[in-house]
Amino acid sequence: MQHRTSIVVAHRLSTIAGLDRIIVLDHGKIVEDGTHQELLDKNGRYAALWRRQAGQKQQRKDK
Repeated sequence: MQHRTSIVVAHRLSTIAGLDRIIVLDHGKIVEDGTHQELLDKNGRYAALWRRQAGQKQQRKDK
């Protein structure tokens, strides 16, 4: 997807982790933006969602 802008709406964060820029919305307002790593480093909403989804994946593997 070089040289173009795409808007991707995703509930599985692994789908968007490799994008150049991620914008996190809450009730229609931008609450965070950055790369995947920058958002994890901010330890905000995106990081909390990432940890929650990663934990769910691990629980499924353990069953």
